[in-house]
Amino acid sequence: MSESVADGSIRKESSMRILDRSLKGGGLLVLAVIVIAFPQVYSNPAITNYGVYALIYVTVASAWNIFSGNTGYISLGMAVFYGSGAYALGAAASGWHLQGTSAFYLVPFAGVVGAIIAVPFGLIALRVRRHTFIVITIAVFFIFQLMAYNLSFTHGTIGMNAPFLSWPAAGYNTPFYYIALAIAALTILLAWLIRRSRFGLQLRAIRDDEDRARGLGVRTMRVKLSAFIISGAMTAMIGSVWFFYVTQVQPNTGFDPLFDLTIVLMAFLGGYGSIAGTVLGALIIEPLTLWLNTQPQFSGGYLSQILLGAVFLLVVLFMPRGIVPTAGEWITKIRTRGRPAVMPTTSIGTPDATGAGAASGSGSVSATSIGSGSTGGAR
Repeated sequence: MSESVADGSIRKESSMRILDRSLKGGGLLVLAVIVIAFPQVYSNPAITNYGVYALIYVTVASAWNIFSGNTGYISLGMAVFYGSGAYALGAAASGWHLQGTSAFYLVPFAGVVGAIIAVPFGLIALRVRRHTFIVITIAVFFIFQLMAYNLSFTHGTIGMNAPFLSWPAAGYNTPFYYIALAIAALTILLAWLIRRSRFGLQLRAIRDDEDRARGLGVRTMRVKLSAFIISGAMTAMIGSVWFFYVTQVQPNTGFDPLFDLTIVLMAFLGGYGSIAGTVLGALIIEPLTLWLNTQPQFSGGYLSQILLGAVFLLVVLFMPRGIVPTAGEWITKIRTRGRPAVMPTTSIGTPDATGAGAASGSGSVSATSIGSGSTGGAR
C-alpha cells in the first residue's frame, strides 16, 4: 500500500515538473514575441524611447547581477564602465574618422575597454570585502568623473558628440531598440549560463562564506575578478549604445552617481540575486522614472529621486527579498496548501547506516562540486 502511494506521489511530482517547464517555455516564447514586436506595434517615438531606455537598464542591471547578485559584493561603480564605454566609442570614432553606422562596429571595442578597466579596478577593490568594497567603488567612480572633467580628449564640461546618423526621425529609435535588445538578451543569457555552471556555484559559495569557499579550493580572487570583468564589459557595451542614442556624453551624464543607486534599487525591488527579478525591477523602475520626469510637478527637481528613494526604503523594510522571490514563496504556499514543498524522505535500513551515508555523501558533494572541478553540484 505504501509503495503504491509513493509511486503515485512520484508520478504526480513529475507531471507537475513537466507542466512547470511547459508553462515557463510558453511564457518565455510569448514574452519574446511581445518584445520583438513592440516597436512595430507602438511606432510612436515617445513610446519606443521608453523601450530603448528600459532595455539599456535591463542590460546594466543584469550585468550588475552577474557580479554583485552572485558574490554578495554590492558595487556602486557601474557608472565607471557605463561612462567609459561611451567615451571610448566617442574617442575611437573621432580618432579613426568613423561616421554613420560604421561606428557601431566599435561597440565590441567599448566592451574590451570596459574589461580592461575592470582588471585594475577589481584587483584593488576586491582585496577588501562588503562595506569597504562599497566605499572603494564610490571612490573609483569619483576618480573617473574627475578625469572626464579634466582630461583633454574628453573635452571637459563640453563633452563629446556621437557620430552623425542620417536616419529618418520617424523610425530613429527602432534600430537602437533592437541593438539594445540584442545586448540585453546576450547579458541575460550569460547570467543564466553562469548561474547553471560551476563558475556560478563558486560565486555563490563566495557569497555564502568566502573563507570556507577558499578552504574548499575555490580561487576566490580569480573567480570574483572574472565575474567583475564580464559585468564591466557588458556595461561598457551598452554605455556606448546609449552614447550613440543620446548623441552626446558629458562627465555629469556619463558618470552620474544616481545611476548606480538606480541599478541597486532595480535589483532589490525585483529580487536580489534573481535573474528574472533584476529584469523585472529594471522594467518597472526605468519607465516609471521617465514618466515622472514628463510630469510638471516632478520635472526640474529631485522629487522623482526622492520618491524612488522612498520606494527603496519600503522595499528593504517590507519586501527585503524582492518581488520575484516573495511571489514565488506565495505561489508555493498556495500550491502546496500549507504542506511542505518537499516531501520528507523515508529511510530504508537502519537509522545509523542511513544517517552516516547521508552525512558522508553531502560532504563529498559539496567539496567535489565547488573545489575539485566536478560539475555535479552545479546542475
